[in-house]
Amino acid sequence: MAPANQAVWTIKADRSLPWLRVLVRSGQMCLDIALAYLAFRVAYVLRYQYELGGEVRPWDFREFGTFADRAWLFAGLSFAILLFRGIYWLPRSTGLLDETVMLIGGLTTAMAGVILTAFLTRFVPSRLLFIYAWALAILFFVLRRVLSRSIRAALWRRGKYVDRVLVVGAGESGRRIMEAMLNTPALGYQLVGWVDDLPGTSDLTVATERRIYRAQRLGLLDDMERLVERHRVAEVIIALPAEQLNRVPHIVEQCQRQFVRFKVVPDLLQLSLDRIDLGEVAGLPLIGVKPPTIQGGQLIAKRAIDALVATVVLAVGLIPMGAIALAVRASSDGPILFRQSRVGKDGRHFTLVKFRCMVNGAEELRAELMRLHDGSVDPRLFKLRNDPRLTRIGRLLRRWSLDELPQFWHVLKGEMSLVGPRPQLPAEVAVYDEWHHQRLQVTPGLTGLWQVNGRSNLSFDEMVRLDLYYAEHWSPWLDIKIVLRTVPAVLLGRGAY
Repeated sequence: MAPANQAVWTIKADRSLPWLRVLVRSGQMCLDIALAYLAFRVAYVLRYQYELGGEVRPWDFREFGTFADRAWLFAGLSFAILLFRGIYWLPRSTGLLDETVMLIGGLTTAMAGVILTAFLTRFVPSRLLFIYAWALAILFFVLRRVLSRSIRAALWRRGKYVDRVLVVGAGESGRRIMEAMLNTPALGYQLVGWVDDLPGTSDLTVATERRIYRAQRLGLLDDMERLVERHRVAEVIIALPAEQLNRVPHIVEQCQRQFVRFKVVPDLLQLSLDRIDLGEVAGLPLIGVKPPTIQGGQLIAKRAIDALVATVVLAVGLIPMGAIALAVRASSDGPILFRQSRVGKDGRHFTLVKFRCMVNGAEELRAELMRLHDGSVDPRLFKLRNDPRLTRIGRLLRRWSLDELPQFWHVLKGEMSLVGPRPQLPAEVAVYDEWHHQRLQVTPGLTGLWQVNGRSNLSFDEMVRLDLYYAEHWSPWLDIKIVLRTVPAVLLGRGAY
């Protein structure tokens, strides 16, 4: 586990029990057979006891034993057809809707078989009962799967009975695979670590919606066989870059020899599928690249939400902001508002306004502080835990983020957003690495994943990865979750300095 003052979580894997999965699957099969039989029993009650569908005359009444053979036939046929169609071995990525369609098809075929045998044997009691049994069977089977999926997702979120996964390759593709597994525990994967032959650190930070994880490097590609045995790996995901694709056949052969499932991630410009734009011209497929940004209808929706919230906050917060302004004026010499040039979307500069938290002339002292802390502070994210420039009232404003209230004016103007990357100084942007500039394709925000996942405790690279993750996975619901998580982060003052 990372030190307490760092917002980085080390991954711990759980040991799943293969025999338990066999037992659960067998139980599910038996339960489906029982549910198919139960559908006939309930259909009988609805038709002959509650007389659903019309009055049952005394001479038409039948005991359930009359239908027992048909009920067992339906249960057996349903199980056999679903088993033959592979519904008990569907990939975990199969959605409930797709599985429901398969269920309807299988149960319809089974009931057609029952009705056919009834016709051939001149079985004439209530035909409505067969319709009721068919509809109830669909309902029971779907509800059983909804319940199973809910229980499975709850267990997976707690790291129970998950598939232990080893990722081969720590490039962009490998990082995205790890990001997806760590961000969605309900997928049922538990990352045990990664291997790669490229030189690098012993671990890898991976950004997700909830936090920054540290994925451990377990060794080199040649160590795979030993690592698969030691960590009881259930699946290997191969995400090697193009220059190492010659190693893939050997890795696949090794997985087959050890009876370990494997998947290969195609190295298509090292992009995830949600960033690929497919099209065609004259029947020729064209592949484009979606930038890590928010655009089109998403941008319009986000802008509308920003304008609405900013208007409300500025109107409601007028009196509290007036009180803060008086406190700033009384605490030290200097202007109430602090103005500073920041870099916004697409590299455009704007003048950011906030309540002054530092002594007058703090900007002139910044260069001296950077010189004193040279080598210990990242110039792209210059923050000091005990900054001597902060005033007494400014320290409180900074801790509770109250100094940023005037920035809702920037949100109203469209220069900033409620949620987005942290706006940085031109001097900080000037020393960006090439890939860091991608964060400038998104409107900067008052809060973001960087705010709720550690704020100043994060390294600059970790902050950028969170920004890119946000841009690529944006949705109104994600913004709502970030805003809701910002409240406790601000109240607790995590990473605020």
